[in-house]
Order: sequence, then C-alpha cells, then structure tokens
Amino acid sequence: MTKPVPTRNFSPLGAVDDRAAAEGTVLPGDGITMDGAVFRGDGIAAWRKIADLVEAEIVGGMLAPGAQLPTEAVLATRFGVNRHTVRRALSELAGKGLVRTAQGRGTFVELSRLAYPIGARTRFSQNMAQEGREAGGTMLEASEVQADPRLASLLAIAPGSLVLRLLTLRSADGVPIAFGSTFLPLPRFVGFADAYRRFGAVTPALAECGVDDYKRQATRLGARFASPDEAARLDIAAGRPVLTVEGVNVDSDGVPIQAIFSLFAADRTEIVVQN
Repeated sequence: MTKPVPTRNFSPLGAVDDRAAAEGTVLPGDGITMDGAVFRGDGIAAWRKIADLVEAEIVGGMLAPGAQLPTEAVLATRFGVNRHTVRRALSELAGKGLVRTAQGRGTFVELSRLAYPIGARTRFSQNMAQEGREAGGTMLEASEVQADPRLASLLAIAPGSLVLRLLTLRSADGVPIAFGSTFLPLPRFVGFADAYRRFGAVTPALAECGVDDYKRQATRLGARFASPDEAARLDIAAGRPVLTVEGVNVDSDGVPIQAIFSLFAADRTEIVVQN
C-alpha cells in the first residue's frame, strides 16, 4: 500500500517536497498518496480530504491571497478523482469564505480582509488607496423612482418625490467589495448618473452637480446572510454573511443629498467606525 505524504509537503499547485516523499514520511489521516491520488478506505470522503488539504495550504500561507487555483480538471487528475469531487471540495472552501469562483476566470484564494473606515468624510476611493488597493466602480442600473416614506425621511423630502436610484458595484483590485443602491433627490442631481458613468466614483460625480464637499450625517450598521442574487454580484457563496451599511450624506449646508444602502462582503471587509 502506498504511504501517504504529510499535508505540509503537498501543494495542489504541484509543489511536493521530494526529500520527504523519498523518506515516505507519514502523518495520520493525511489521505494523500505520493503520486497525488486521494487515499481511500479510511472512511473519510475524498472531497473532504481535498478541502482540508487546500484549506491547510491557504491558512499556512502556501497559497497566497489572490492566487489562482488550478482548474477542476487539473486538480481531478492530480488527486485521482472526478471533477464532481473536486467541485464539492471547492464548494466547501467557498462556503467557508476561503476561495471565490469568478465566472469564466477560475477559482481564487480570497484576499485578506481590508479595513474600511466610516467617518465624517467617507470616500470609497480614498479608503481603497489607503489600503493599497485599486478602487473600481460600476453602475449597473439607473432609474427614477418615487421615494417611500422611509427614504423620504432620510432625504428630508416629501413622500412620493422623484429620486434618482443607482445600483452600483464597488471593487478593490478587481474583486467585488460592496454592492447596493444609492438615492439622490431630483431634479438637483439629474446629471449624476452620466457623471458617475464617466468617473466611476461618487465624489467627482457630485462635483459635476455642484457639490464640492459633503460629509456623512449618519450611518447604521448591521449584518445578515446574502441572497443568491447578492452573492452572485459579490462573487461569494450563497448564504455567506454580508455587512449592511445604511448612510446619509449631506452637503456643506447640512442638506441631505444622498441615501446609501450597501452590502459589504464580510469575508473581505471589516468596518472601522471613526470618531
């Protein structure tokens, strides 16, 4: 019977320690043979062994944040299993927030959590720059809607007044970080959507509408589980936790100009409240 190789000496990228393999070093319960095939017959599911091994490599730093894993086909060949088994293992890792699958691009190790400060002057692009990340912003939808009583209260306008609603996705280094809606009163911000399309950021878009400075009046934080659609937008597994951020920004005269309802991927972000 082939002797297992210890977990620390095997990488799904193919980095096997030749000396340890030659010595036939064994750790109980590893379940990975020297040729990379999953050792069977010990009652532990193959997908579980693969998931545990890759998790150990991520936690141990052998797979760096942002690193791309081999394809399902490559992993299936290396572990001597079918692609369904590999897919089940990757699903388990995604459910733990350790990897993410980008449609059409592959599976990646999750980035380390970034600190997102919320204070009197919260600026997404500035926050990303402070973390050494490249900020991105995409407007998914733009529409005019009537303000319900709660939204009207936040914006200090009459219920039923027209507001501009934008559905946006914000990213750091190309990885989705926040998804949600922002509302601005009309007709004051009638040109905001076009400006946001051009700049991909809120601050210059507001400047185009005559708002040179603004600050956060209030913020409400919470947490819940992501819906399937929200999870797909954020490239996280369905049911993973998200942080909810509800905020109101005001202009230099204290007039509400923007109500924000955002979801942050909890596996990628921690909210830092500044005094």
